[in-house]
Amino acid sequence: MHKVGLIGGTFDRFHLGHKKLINDALLKCMKLEIWIISDEIAKKNNPATNSWIIRRDEIIDNLDYEQIEKIKFGILNDNHGPAPTHIEATAIICSSETIKICLEINEIRLKNSLKKLEIIEIGHVKAWDNLPISSTRIRNGEINREGEPWNVDININNKISIWDSEILYITDEVIRDLKKPFGELISGPEKKPEYAMGIAINKYRNENVPLIAVGDVSVLTLEKLNYPPDIALIDGKTKRKIWTESGEINFNNYDEIIKCDNLAGELTPALFNACKKSINSWLINKNTTLISIDGEEDLAPLIIHLLAPLGTVVIYGQPNKGIVVRLTEEETKRRCKMIIEKFDLKE
Repeated sequence: MHKVGLIGGTFDRFHLGHKKLINDALLKCMKLEIWIISDEIAKKNNPATNSWIIRRDEIIDNLDYEQIEKIKFGILNDNHGPAPTHIEATAIICSSETIKICLEINEIRLKNSLKKLEIIEIGHVKAWDNLPISSTRIRNGEINREGEPWNVDININNKISIWDSEILYITDEVIRDLKKPFGELISGPEKKPEYAMGIAINKYRNENVPLIAVGDVSVLTLEKLNYPPDIALIDGKTKRKIWTESGEINFNNYDEIIKCDNLAGELTPALFNACKKSINSWLINKNTTLISIDGEEDLAPLIIHLLAPLGTVVIYGQPNKGIVVRLTEEETKRRCKMIIEKFDLKE
C-alpha cells in the first residue's frame, strides 16, 4: 500500500471512468492527491470544459465521506505538476493515454535524485458501443456519463425504436408535454423578428458550438443579420402555411444541402439521419448544412437536442410572441428522450 499516490487530469463531466480511476487508486494508496488541470489549459484544449471549481465539486459529489477524507486537490498548471519533485509520493496513477507523461516524470525524478514512482495504469470503462467512456464523447453529445446512448434504444410501448427504419407518431401526451416551456422566450414584435433575434445573438453567440435554427422565419432572419446558422431546418412555411418569403433564403450560405420527408406529427428516419449527418459534419469539419423538409420541421428540436453537442444553441420561432432559445444540456437530452418515448409506433 502506497502512502501517497498522484493523479492528474481534466476530470470534466465526471463519469464512470473517472470513478473507477479514483476507486482503484484508493485500493493501492492510503492518500491520494488529485491534480486537476487549470481552467487556462483546459479551456484552451476545449472551451466547453467546465470550470475547475465545478470539476472538483463533481468529484466530491460522487465520492463517499471516507474517500474524500483521503483526497487532497490541487491545480495542475503543466503536464508534470508536483510529481518530479514530490518527496512523499511513491505512485502515480494513469490511463493508457497519459502513461507517456508518467515515464517522463520518472526520468526527471531520477535527475532530481528521487526514486521512480510506481506507475499504476487503470483501464477504461467501456460505453454501450464497447468504446471508452470519455469527457469528449459526453461533451459531443454521443453518450451520457454512464456510457449509455442518447439517440438509440428509445423504448416506445415496450418496443425498441430502430431509428433508421421506423416512423414515430405524436400522441396526446406528447402534445401536452410540448406545451410546457422549454427554453428562454425572447419577446419581440412578429413583424420585426430581427429585434428578438438580435438579442438572442448577443446573448448566446458562441463560435465553439453550433447554432441551429428551426423554421424559415428564424433562418431568414439570421441570414439578414449576417449571422446564418450552422444548421438550418426549413419547410417553406410559417404557422403551417406557405410562406413566399422562404424563397429569399440563400442556399449558398451552406456547405451542404439535405432534403428529407417528415410529415406533420411525425419523426421520420429521414429527418433523424439528416440531423445526425449535419451535426457530425459540423463536429468533424465545421461544415454548415441546410435541411429542406417536405412536410414540417416543428418537432425537429427533439431529435436535434438528442444528437447535438453540449452547449449547442437551438433557436425557433414562437408565433405572436418572439423566439425561443434552448441550449443543449444533459437535462435537455433527458427531457427530449423522455418525450420521444411517449410517441407511438405504427403497428
